[in-house]
Amino acid sequence: MTSAILIPLIPLLGFLINGLIGHRLSRGLSHVIACSSVASSFGLSLIWFSRVLASPEHRIDLVVGQWMAVGNLQIPFGFVIDALSSVMLLVITGIGLLIHIYSVGYMHHEKGTARYFAYLNLFVFFMTLLVMSSSLPLLFVGWEGVGLCSYLLIGYYFETEEAPRAGLKAFLYNRVGDVGVLIGMMTLFLIFGTLTIGDLLQQVSLLGPETHFGLITFATLMLFIGCTGKSAQIPLYLWLPDAMAGPTPVSALIHAATMVTSGIYLICRLAPLFLLAPITLHVIAWIGVATALFAATMALFQRDIKKVLAYSTVSQLGFMFLGLGVTGFSAGFFHVFTHAWFKALLFLGAGSVIVALHHEQDLFKMGGLREKLPITFYTMLIGALCLMGFPGTSGFASKDEILYLTYLHSPTLWGFGVLAAICTAFYTARLMVLVFAGKPRDLKIFDHAHESPKWITAPLIILSLGALLAVTLGWPESFGGHNTVASWLHSAINYGQSAEPEAHTLQPTLAWTLALISTVLSLVSAGIAWKLYGKGLGWEESFEKKCSRTYQILREKYFVDQGVMALIINPFFFLGKVFWKLGDVIIIDGIGVNLPGALTRVMGDLGSHLQTGRLRNYTLLSVLGLLGLLTLLLVGRI
Repeated sequence: MTSAILIPLIPLLGFLINGLIGHRLSRGLSHVIACSSVASSFGLSLIWFSRVLASPEHRIDLVVGQWMAVGNLQIPFGFVIDALSSVMLLVITGIGLLIHIYSVGYMHHEKGTARYFAYLNLFVFFMTLLVMSSSLPLLFVGWEGVGLCSYLLIGYYFETEEAPRAGLKAFLYNRVGDVGVLIGMMTLFLIFGTLTIGDLLQQVSLLGPETHFGLITFATLMLFIGCTGKSAQIPLYLWLPDAMAGPTPVSALIHAATMVTSGIYLICRLAPLFLLAPITLHVIAWIGVATALFAATMALFQRDIKKVLAYSTVSQLGFMFLGLGVTGFSAGFFHVFTHAWFKALLFLGAGSVIVALHHEQDLFKMGGLREKLPITFYTMLIGALCLMGFPGTSGFASKDEILYLTYLHSPTLWGFGVLAAICTAFYTARLMVLVFAGKPRDLKIFDHAHESPKWITAPLIILSLGALLAVTLGWPESFGGHNTVASWLHSAINYGQSAEPEAHTLQPTLAWTLALISTVLSLVSAGIAWKLYGKGLGWEESFEKKCSRTYQILREKYFVDQGVMALIINPFFFLGKVFWKLGDVIIIDGIGVNLPGALTRVMGDLGSHLQTGRLRNYTLLSVLGLLGLLTLLLVGRI
């Protein structure tokens, strides 16, 4: 049990060392402490993964002690390591370790990297705490912690204007969603009288389909609102593209592989509960597919290489929620697993390009880098093929399984999902062509470009292998394979349930037909992008001139940011100024503080005129006062 507790505690120790005395340590020692702490956590995660694998129930509960005991609320401080959490631990610590190693090379020329690595270690601590928690309150501590770390890491370049603003935006948007999580937790306690996840799910198995239907629907909708914030779904997705202001490794760790998947993890953890709320699942499916398509179209004409990948992440998260909404929990989670590999690979590959070009991120200034950056090119090509869902890749296996399950649920949802996949293929091919193909468009930066050092390329190679090999773990049963991941997750996703959930109908012919349609259309879309951009920027420049309004709408992301500023942010700022002027300046400062002071000064000034120093004046005032007093007494008697 002690070793399980060390999984989150060792990264926390790394944070404390680098955070408190990191500035006194050598640069190399600071890096060693940060990387070794995550490596130790990864090693322990592997040990516990093997123990869970060997356990008959694929589940190990660890209770450290009592945390909260208030009336009927009994919350243990405990952890659960099962199929779901053990896989997430491997993703968090494994990919986290590679990103730590990558950061050693990427942040080589930065000052004060001890602070950066301290933040990374703190993030790993909170993320592991989130997935290991056996209760919703403890999970919420990790949930809030990763939000705090995202603020710190996004705003790492605090000297700039953009980074702190982006960090604050991420923090506030997540807080809006977190209110939903708190309301959902309180509602669940009202229904079940417990917030321990295991006890809650066991009680769920005893409920009929209509028992507490309204309250459960409300609770799950509130929890989903929290998921839309953390996992960047409509309407709370706006923070994630701006989060690219942070260092590129941060984008890979937080916004591709770990934090943004917290919402998917929460729904999978409470899957039996969500199955009792079909309305919520319907909402999740439609929000997911809308986000997938909406974000994919916004990525079509972005010029910043990281912004393209950011909107791609939002879109792929939409695919994951689409899978959850059609009750394909294993399929949705498998896409979490595959996406973590190939999207982290693409982000780190983009970082390698940025380093090679002296921090240039504009796609229109790149081109012809294939020969200059061969390792970066081939590894990113693998990631791009996975993202497009090329047949045989891990992205194909997870994405097309989701689309197949979606078609069984609703052909309309499937159609929108296919449109999102077509857009994905187009912007992915566009990115690869603009970066690596054709002629260089800026000779000044091209001439100085060179392949990144081993600290950067080695993680790229490992991630590319992981992205390729991940398909062996989850070839869908609907395609005639054996989905190891789905069978492995079964015990965790259906924990505490006496009855088996209704299985999806396996129709291999239909599954392959749907996959063929999606794949062919995606390949055609990628081919069109390759042909259009292979000759340079002429087509896009022509499209901008001929369809300027459409192009501007897509380039400006449908003006959603501007709309939010105009309709929500600016009115709140205006109200804030009004209340500040009225409440603080006029009422509190003006009437409450300044007015009594002014009256005191006026009375003092008036009184000062009476202090002449002449005895006859004082005598006259005394007589007048006496006469006035006598007059009052006489009037009172009358």
